[in-house]
Amino acid sequence: MKPYKIGYTQGVYDMFHIGHLNLINQAKALCDYLIVGVNSDQLVERYKNKTPVICQEDRRTIVENIKAVDQAVIADTLDKTEMLQALGFNAVFIGDDWKGNARWIRTEEELRRFGVDVVYLAHTPDISSTALRKATEQTGSTACVEET
Repeated sequence: MKPYKIGYTQGVYDMFHIGHLNLINQAKALCDYLIVGVNSDQLVERYKNKTPVICQEDRRTIVENIKAVDQAVIADTLDKTEMLQALGFNAVFIGDDWKGNARWIRTEEELRRFGVDVVYLAHTPDISSTALRKATEQTGSTACVEET
């Protein structure tokens, strides 16, 4: 039996890569039903000050077609309490590279009041959409993370 009935994770998922897939698969291993929030184009523009390469509907379609994903939704907020009220989950999954971050410490405290756990999952090292974007802009080449 998995520890959580409904899990939630959220991200941009622009230039989808193996780190995204690893996190989604780890999250699904811990819950019966996994909802993935795909940050809207407007949300990404507001907090990252950049426009996604792939539009939100295409990113949602990519994510919803991953075997481990039970439901993909467009997320217009980073506020996990707001997402909890809309979706009703038992756990939020996030990469462990965010552990100790002030925003996530506050999120843990807020969600704890509702009995929701924040679960930090192993972050895939040396891969990010930002790194991929920089690598392709500088060299025109592709990036691949070797399995170890």
